[in-house]
Amino acid sequence: MGMCLPWANSDQRDQLMQLKSISKYIPVLDWGRRYDRTAFGNDMVAAIIVTIMLIPQSLAYALLAGLPPEAGLYASIAPIILYAIFGTSSTLAVGPVAVVSLMTAAAIGNVAAVGTIGYAVAALTLAALSGTILLMMGVFKLGFLANFLSHPVIAGFITASGILIAASQLKHILGVDAGGHNLWEIVSALFVKMPETNMTTVLIGIPTTVFLFWVRRGLKPALIKLGLGSRMADVITKAGPVMAVFATTLVVWYFHLVDAGVKVVGDVPQSLPPLTMPDFSVGLMADLLVPAVLISLIGFVESISVAQTLAAKRRQRINPNQELIGLGAANIGAAFTGGYPVTGGFARSVVNFDAGAQTPAAGAFTAVGLAIAAVALTPLVYFLPKATLAATIIVAVLSLVDFSILKTSWRYSKSDFVAVLATVLLTLGFGVEVGVTSGVVLSIGLFLYKTSRPHIAEVGLVPDTQHFRNINRHQVITDPHVLTIRIDESLYFANARYLEDYLLDRVVGEDTLKHVILMCSAINEIDLSAVESLEAINHRLDEMGITLHLSEVKGPVMDRLKCGSFLDELTGKVFMSQYEAITDLGTDPPMSKSKVVDAKPDPGKTAKAS
Repeated sequence: MGMCLPWANSDQRDQLMQLKSISKYIPVLDWGRRYDRTAFGNDMVAAIIVTIMLIPQSLAYALLAGLPPEAGLYASIAPIILYAIFGTSSTLAVGPVAVVSLMTAAAIGNVAAVGTIGYAVAALTLAALSGTILLMMGVFKLGFLANFLSHPVIAGFITASGILIAASQLKHILGVDAGGHNLWEIVSALFVKMPETNMTTVLIGIPTTVFLFWVRRGLKPALIKLGLGSRMADVITKAGPVMAVFATTLVVWYFHLVDAGVKVVGDVPQSLPPLTMPDFSVGLMADLLVPAVLISLIGFVESISVAQTLAAKRRQRINPNQELIGLGAANIGAAFTGGYPVTGGFARSVVNFDAGAQTPAAGAFTAVGLAIAAVALTPLVYFLPKATLAATIIVAVLSLVDFSILKTSWRYSKSDFVAVLATVLLTLGFGVEVGVTSGVVLSIGLFLYKTSRPHIAEVGLVPDTQHFRNINRHQVITDPHVLTIRIDESLYFANARYLEDYLLDRVVGEDTLKHVILMCSAINEIDLSAVESLEAINHRLDEMGITLHLSEVKGPVMDRLKCGSFLDELTGKVFMSQYEAITDLGTDPPMSKSKVVDAKPDPGKTAKAS
């Protein structure tokens, strides 16, 4: 540091080192020191565009969560500022999102009635629990736990959730009171209530939905054809929902459609987010703990996926553990300012990125814009029809529906396909809580199933080389006296017995076999159960008059093997390389004494290792 900063005395260098250390946990201290006018200008433009998009979206997602519309605005102010301080993504936009809003409604709907004080307090408590869980995961660097959630399974859950959310909003489009926690209940309730459909509401809801779909796909190309620049056309397109809000609100007010049964947002408090206090009673926290864990995991997976995707486009890096801290702080902020659980949203983050946001300050400026809206613009939404908000939600969530994951998973892996399909069906049939729980269980189960049945290949020597390959894929030299097995997985308690059974079944009836070599090049870890299985294999082979050898054992694995008595009892040797093992054992005879195994590729198993 002294060489880099010759002008700095020792105290200054110490202060800089301390600041650098602290900035790892408070990233704003890092990027804030480099903030300039260019970044400010880009961030302000992005903030204006995202603010325009978030005003109707925030109101709509609060409606989806069963909360007053202002809760959506409140959940988009303090959380964004806190994430800007503690988060590492320059473009991630934090706030209410569709899936988390649906999960929130499902969780707190079990402990309180919609529209009551208890319901709103439960939402605060859920946000506090979720924030605490995320914060603790970040402090203890547990971000890797999200890797256990299979992305195809999560994609299946999000697809099913998108269908559920869209179906749940049809009641607002039709102007009827209907509910349900799964697709069957929702569709049944809508069918029963169909005779009560309010046609005035339908005449608002359906055209608005069609308009928003057209805005998303056709407005920007149309504006560009008219001669507008791409940037201006993009801003107008993002303002499409605001145009729908303005037009339908004006229509309802001018024609007095409330008298015709059109349901509107009504009074929205004209204020900044209030200070609120969650209910930390043991009973309520116990009821909400499991949903809070699930919301935390799903929210983190969605957020980190978006953040890493956008960061990669700018060759930036995201710190997953610090992201947990940022999201945890955001949720805790929501809990004490009248909000509910939040996470990084895909649509708003992409808009933020495309609009040119350079730093997390763009999020802070967005929060300021939403705060101004909460103070000055809320009286204007009194006559905003709920059908318009429902249309906003439907158009947003249907973009999440992606049935191609079923086709992709079917082609790649039948077990992945079954897991995805089961998640989709369980979510649609039994509701979001069962769906997300099954998704987590299936992800872990899929991992355990795959690793409990590791790929094991019998290998031979490729002629005129020192390389060894699968006998079913290559022409290789083998010897009837030597069997070489390559294990393509770390060995642990779940798969150790599988290796033991495979190997012993393979050597039965091989009267000419004298040596078995376990090629360990792909084994990165080994636990005590696996060592015990190796001891059993060594003992059983010894009883058959067969010597067991190891080759290409990695250092960390060898360290584990040295901790016990296995190496002392090993009947054979440990070789540095597989070729050395073949040479040392005297099993490298001329081709005339060898067996050449023709390649026999299995077209149905394209994922098999070489």
